[in-house]
Amino acid sequence: MEWVRVLEEGVFRFDASGAARAAAAPSFSFAEPRRREAAREGADAPAVVPACHVVGDAQKVLIKLPAGTSFYGTGEASGPLERTGKRVFTWNTDAWGFGPGTTSLYQSHPWVLAVLPDGKALGVLADTTQRCEIDLREVSTIKFSAPSAYPIITFGPFNTPSEVMTSLSHAIGTVSMPPKWSLGYQQCRWSYDSSEKVLKVVRTFREKGIPCDVVWMDIDYMDGFRCFTFDSSRFPDPKSMVDDLHSIGCKAIWMLDPGIKKEEGYFVYETGSENEVWIQKADGSPFIGEVWPGDCVFPDFTCKRTRTWWASLVKDFISNGVDGIWNDMNEPAVFKSTTKTMPVSNIHRGDDDIGGVQNHSYYHNVYGMLMARSTYEGMAKANTEKRPFVLTRAGFIGSQRYAATWTGDNLSNWEHLHMSVPMVLQLGLSGQPLSGPDIGGFAGNATPKLFGRWMGLGALFPFSRGHTETGSIDHEPWSFGEECEEVCRLALLRRYRLLPHIYTLFYLSHMKGTPVAAPVFFADPQDPELRKIETSFLLGPLLVCASTVPDKGAHECSHKLPKGNWLPFDFGDSHPDLPVLFLQGGAILPIGRPIKHVGEASLEDDLSLIISLDENGKAEGVLFEDAGDGYGFTQGNYLLTYYVAEFHSSVVSVKVLKTEGSWRRPKRNLNISILLGGGAMISSRGIDGEEVHLTMPSDSEVSSLVATSELEQKKRLEMIKPIPDMDEPAGQEGAELSKTPVDMKSGDWMLKVVPWIGGRIISMTHLPSDSQWLHSRIEINGYEEYSGTEYRSAGCTEEYNVMRRYLEQSGEEESVCLEGDIGGGLLLQRHISILKDNPKIFQIDSSIQARNVGAGSGGFSRLVCLRVHPTFTLLHPTEVVVAFTAINGSKQEISPESGEVVLEGDMRPDGEWMLVDNCAGLSLVNRFDPSQVSKCLVHWGTGDVNMELWSEERPVSKETPLRICHQYEVRQTN
Repeated sequence: MEWVRVLEEGVFRFDASGAARAAAAPSFSFAEPRRREAAREGADAPAVVPACHVVGDAQKVLIKLPAGTSFYGTGEASGPLERTGKRVFTWNTDAWGFGPGTTSLYQSHPWVLAVLPDGKALGVLADTTQRCEIDLREVSTIKFSAPSAYPIITFGPFNTPSEVMTSLSHAIGTVSMPPKWSLGYQQCRWSYDSSEKVLKVVRTFREKGIPCDVVWMDIDYMDGFRCFTFDSSRFPDPKSMVDDLHSIGCKAIWMLDPGIKKEEGYFVYETGSENEVWIQKADGSPFIGEVWPGDCVFPDFTCKRTRTWWASLVKDFISNGVDGIWNDMNEPAVFKSTTKTMPVSNIHRGDDDIGGVQNHSYYHNVYGMLMARSTYEGMAKANTEKRPFVLTRAGFIGSQRYAATWTGDNLSNWEHLHMSVPMVLQLGLSGQPLSGPDIGGFAGNATPKLFGRWMGLGALFPFSRGHTETGSIDHEPWSFGEECEEVCRLALLRRYRLLPHIYTLFYLSHMKGTPVAAPVFFADPQDPELRKIETSFLLGPLLVCASTVPDKGAHECSHKLPKGNWLPFDFGDSHPDLPVLFLQGGAILPIGRPIKHVGEASLEDDLSLIISLDENGKAEGVLFEDAGDGYGFTQGNYLLTYYVAEFHSSVVSVKVLKTEGSWRRPKRNLNISILLGGGAMISSRGIDGEEVHLTMPSDSEVSSLVATSELEQKKRLEMIKPIPDMDEPAGQEGAELSKTPVDMKSGDWMLKVVPWIGGRIISMTHLPSDSQWLHSRIEINGYEEYSGTEYRSAGCTEEYNVMRRYLEQSGEEESVCLEGDIGGGLLLQRHISILKDNPKIFQIDSSIQARNVGAGSGGFSRLVCLRVHPTFTLLHPTEVVVAFTAINGSKQEISPESGEVVLEGDMRPDGEWMLVDNCAGLSLVNRFDPSQVSKCLVHWGTGDVNMELWSEERPVSKETPLRICHQYEVRQTN
């Protein structure tokens, strides 16, 4: 084994022998076959010399950086903004209901942005499409691991993180300029199930004066989930429906999945088979997997022939009035598969210039991007005068060239509201600026306060869409009462006033590769206190500060501001449930009038400039304007205006410094507002293009204006009624505590317990390894217990009361005791504790106890069985087994291919079994007393596994309860 160094050029591939050679293999990361050195223009001499460890075909790269370095990027990743201590595996995964510790989501970005202690920054890209481990658990250290050789490409160091992002864009390309309407608010659900329902929803937006530009159609518009078809009874004339939508200023976006129903006579299947476009099994036959339509085949987008075929289908589809296309399920997701996707042994007949014929493990992570590319190209062929709009769930670094993205199937809870900020920022720091979460949360039901607070924040994300799953309550802005409706109206009107600025930021991102939404530390990379802020973000010089906790509004929270002048302002719309806004000193912010959809705006509308002078009395800003669609801007048909303001001799002069583009300036009024502090401002009017002068008040007058404004602002906020949240039901002793999620953090473990639905554990995270072994939504899965042999018998959904909770001041022990009434005079009691004498272990001691069993039964209950039912998340489904030594001494391994296995008698584990993740090098060990366990059961699901412990089945009395006491610990396995 040999250590190899990356030379100064920063672009080398390592072969199995350990020899370095120039990276000449196909690269999906790069936008075009230009010289890679272009990405390094302007960089200082390399600050890092990576070391590479090659064993067989696998390659590991280690990069040591100075102490105090902060890490970002890693693409679509849950958890904190600053990534030190975290680990990500790039393997596109259908990660419904993901949590903060989930290590593989829907997209793969093998990229790390490192901000050095002095504020300089550099980027590191592992140019591999295969599953890649990005390990940042060691302070100031980057580790990449992948199963075959790959180049490591460094960008920088540069003076600022923004310069690194521009350098990265030279390699991976920039975001395609979006049509302006796509930056408006968008409304979706699974599903608006008829043309009538779609039109009713959009008309309600118009009637209520709530802005909206787009409505989305999920899979139920199709005929039996067949792509490129319409249900003839519910959507009999889609073109007519879209014409009606267009007449009231609304666009329509429709879903297309990769799974094509295998059905003779279905034109998509027939033409695809004729063109031999399907992914194949190892034996050369088409792979068949189950998705929504049933048995499906999957287009092989790695082949140009397939991409051309798909693009032609998309081109024809557009004639139905389709304004945009939503590519979902394109990891690709496959039902009834432990891995949640297709076998890695499947064969792709890829084009020679992207790798040629390879198995699925090579192309898996780029499948979604190639589908989005094919869709984008089909839309471009359909109308060369319009910019395509595609939204994709799965992607790879560089996907922004073809599609926007959203952060997947999130949950309707405060944790996911908070997590949406760092997730959007991480994507922006990985080259994808056009992203946002499902506002309100996809899975579950939002509360009024949660929905309103999320809308206040989500209305300022680059991509702003509300979405929810089937079976949930209505999640439109008016669905949660008048107070929430008003907050949503204010939030979206705020977005639309800021659209001139947001559209300009997208133009700059398209040209330079800079993020649209950026972390606060971009304003001062040298300030370490800014590097972990997760509730604020920048839109250029505009700072958005939010609250992601239910009991405090943004105006009640303490917000760390970067150095310099940051002056608060609003549009007369301050509200306890909306974020607070600050404008950086030295900035000019262009804003428009409040409109209900993008089509209402005109270039002749009044333009407003909000100005925040810096310490030297100067400010500058930029505004990009064009047709809002099409490609005329690439031929010079646009107007880019640079405004400047300067204070001199008690007068502020505002003028146009310079312009770019061939457009003549529209004849329009110009409204000028200069911020003074505390929300106070002075205003004047003029003509855009002419110099405007404002006389500044004296220092004493400014102080008076600021004090008055602050007092009025305080009174206004006190008078406004915040959004009420759902009333907590009154109940017996312990009910109030039982309605609060219990967070347990001590030793090696962090657990989250939900007492009010089955007392379940919904999150189980091992802190030293940053591995999340269990994560579920509140009402299903996670760690459950039943009182009978039947699946989900009494015990898993009842409300449990928190009877006791202990937390030692040392933090070395934490425990909680729960009780749930399971009927018939029986209680299911659960005592969860992190052990003081061994904090590597947490223990669950559960029992079924008789409290009020009638005398007529002899003091004995019905037949009961204590059934422990944890659903563990498989981080790497193809790399896991359940291993143990049986009571009879035999060594056993149970793999996912086994399905369901019941272990009884001498085949039971001898007091210990473990879930082994060979990829992560970790095992979750479960220890128990075999005398308390009569049967063990292993059931492999889709991306998860149940490892059940069953007691004997018998009646219980007060003297003879049923009990299982067991423990969990994580071990390193390699």
